[in-house]
Amino acid sequence: MTETRGIDRRSFLVSVAAAGGALTLGFGVHPSQAEAGAPELTAWIVIARDDTVTIRVARSEMGQGTLTALPMLVAEELACDWSKVRTEFPRPDENLRRNRVWGDFSTGGSRSIRNSQEPLRKAGATAREMLIAAAAAQWNVPASECSAFNSVITHGPSGRTLRYGEVAEAAAKVTPPKDVRLKDASAWRLIGKPTGRIEVPDKVVGKPIYGIDVRLPGMLYAAIAQCPVFKGTLKSVDESKLSGRRGVHNVVRLKDAVAVVADRWWQAKTALDALAIEWDAGEGGEVSSASIREFLLGGLAATTAGVGRAQGKLAEGFARSARRVEADYAVPFLAHATLEPQNCTAHVTGDRAEIWVPTQNGEAAMASAAHALGIPTQNVIVHKTMLGGGFGRRGVTQDFIPPAVLIAREVGAPVKVLWSREEDTGHDYYRPVAMARMAAGLDASGMPAAWHVRMTGNSIWSTLMPVAARGGVDRQFQEGFLADMPYDIPNYLADYAIRNTHVPVGFWRCVNHTQNCFFKESFVDEMAHAAGIDPLTYRRRLIGTHRNANKFLGVLNAAAERAGWGTPLPPGTFRGIALNEAYSTFVAAVAEITLAADGTVRMPRIVVALDPGTVVIRSPPRCRPRARSCSASPRRSMARSPSRTAGSSSRTSTTTACCGSPRCRRSRPC
Repeated sequence: MTETRGIDRRSFLVSVAAAGGALTLGFGVHPSQAEAGAPELTAWIVIARDDTVTIRVARSEMGQGTLTALPMLVAEELACDWSKVRTEFPRPDENLRRNRVWGDFSTGGSRSIRNSQEPLRKAGATAREMLIAAAAAQWNVPASECSAFNSVITHGPSGRTLRYGEVAEAAAKVTPPKDVRLKDASAWRLIGKPTGRIEVPDKVVGKPIYGIDVRLPGMLYAAIAQCPVFKGTLKSVDESKLSGRRGVHNVVRLKDAVAVVADRWWQAKTALDALAIEWDAGEGGEVSSASIREFLLGGLAATTAGVGRAQGKLAEGFARSARRVEADYAVPFLAHATLEPQNCTAHVTGDRAEIWVPTQNGEAAMASAAHALGIPTQNVIVHKTMLGGGFGRRGVTQDFIPPAVLIAREVGAPVKVLWSREEDTGHDYYRPVAMARMAAGLDASGMPAAWHVRMTGNSIWSTLMPVAARGGVDRQFQEGFLADMPYDIPNYLADYAIRNTHVPVGFWRCVNHTQNCFFKESFVDEMAHAAGIDPLTYRRRLIGTHRNANKFLGVLNAAAERAGWGTPLPPGTFRGIALNEAYSTFVAAVAEITLAADGTVRMPRIVVALDPGTVVIRSPPRCRPRARSCSASPRRSMARSPSRTAGSSSRTSTTTACCGSPRCRRSRPC
């Protein structure tokens, strides 16, 4: 039971960031499917003789549908039989050895679909043309006389056909065309059509597909306790109470944590709870929620701040205004609280490591393991599993990997390190704490002639990659108030006073949009109230000549219309409306709330309208069961059956249907 040197957060994050731009070596390593004999047409596509098409997915699947949507982009242009499509995650070490042929493995910022459409569609179209070329050569006919559909190549004049599996080997030897023509959207058969998710059947039957489900021969389990104060260290451990405890193998000390390794995780957890651990809290031990609040309030009042966006003459706008409106807002740190707690299974032998991990960034996982162990990056093999939730928690911040590889090296056997829910919540990279101070000068008509947005709080980029926050400006922190601001204000200033605490922060689903939209839209309501103007009407006027006015108005009007904005409401019921743009998706929402006499607030209904651009995957239509609050009773339904023979009469049947939702189209009980 020895002490293992730990790794501080900043040093391993720096190594991960550096590795992201340095993985450019190339070696002749072929992925597993190609080794099994199935030819690889492009790095993304492998086709077996039985017509099975394996499409590789470089992004992570954490419930958002990339494992289905990304293959759909490839399959659309490949013109293959969708029922024979299979998927696999390429390993990051293979990407390294093949000169990053699959590009960036990072999954975050809602980039997986919107940044992959053109390259993946081109990969499918390239393979399709290679298959057609191989078939044409076998028939000794011009490729222009051939077409591909549903994994079959057809020679138009003669009607001859070949399956993809029959020509895949020859197609793999064809020189890929430099230019391919992509389908027009009107010809799409998969993209945008109702499609079942590829991974759902496995999830339904409970196949082990998440990191938490990994099982290896001889594997042990570890429970970990980290210093409860960030940047604190481990001072001492009294393990005398573990003497003779069944199943316990090791107590491993890290710089800021201690772990117990046992045959079963619960054995490890209960043994860990029995340890007498003393921590050195360091400077962070004096910090409290109250002191952080005072720290940020100083940012709101600071005389200097980094300017994110400025237009017009703010002072003159305020001077000409008829009325001034001000408001302060604040939000706390927020944990990701993923359904699957942080975990990593590691096996370290000598200067090589193999890990099984639910990660949003396979290359960052590889780099962080290598840095923690002090071994070359190419000596780490990463097996990427599905994620039981990510939301940014498993992206750049791979802090759950270094302890696992260090513990595994100490133990000398495969070890699964699983964080308890308490550890996961207490040692997150949180959504930043933030405050905003809004001030607006309204003209005689009640519209803002000037608007000053002062923000303060923990900067993600100055923590993870300081070069991205030069000049005191973190554009990530100010998102929603910069070019993506929906409203047209003649005199406008958005600035930011960085106030970094000792608490680690990281990317959180939509990151600062989640809080900045709240700040922005709440203040728009304040201005509308001060002006005595309906909030919907006020927003319509504010949009003005914005370059995306049509899209903003489109979702705003759609949500308002569907929600029945302006129609009478029962006593104690109220409506609110909000508008935002995030990552080129435009969204508006109308929420209905009820306020009871005892002050209880409920939200029985919310209507959301969004314009995300091209939708790749749509859910198949489903029967929606009657909600508990639905007062409709089962109704009689007349279902017309198709005629069996010409002239025969149709039959009717009586069924129990749902609550009457237009989405319910099945003539049977839900």
